[in-house]
Amino acid sequence: MLKLSFPNYEFRLKKINQKKFIFDEIRKKYIELTPEEWVRQHCIRFLITEKKFKRGLISVEKKISLNSTNKRFDILAYNNMGSCVLLVECKAPNIKIDQKSFDQILRYNQVINAKFLMVTNGIIHYYCKVNNLQNKIEFVKEIPINK
Repeated sequence: MLKLSFPNYEFRLKKINQKKFIFDEIRKKYIELTPEEWVRQHCIRFLITEKKFKRGLISVEKKISLNSTNKRFDILAYNNMGSCVLLVECKAPNIKIDQKSFDQILRYNQVINAKFLMVTNGIIHYYCKVNNLQNKIEFVKEIPINK
């Protein structure tokens, strides 16, 4: 798979009927290894290893209801108090991050209300801090380490 701009991590991979699978340590099962899943698994490992989020405080690919339609977010990380800290939107490395990507995560965050947002295609990462009082987001250099 393509080298991403995350630290190098080792993953459990396997092949079944010519398809590759990667073990998701949050969902505790093998998931088909698509380009987007490659990014998602790197991002999960980044959050656990570098940003100190606990595995048990990370949700992956969960359904939310948005304007009476069901959507799925990629990654949601909580703090020890159970508050939503970080919502992550993952794209495949060949997908350009554009306004549509930000519109999507902002729509999801209307339901989730996370304090920080991350949009990544594995090559480029954008981090935002949400200011609900002023109804705006500000780009930040990085997301804080979870405490």
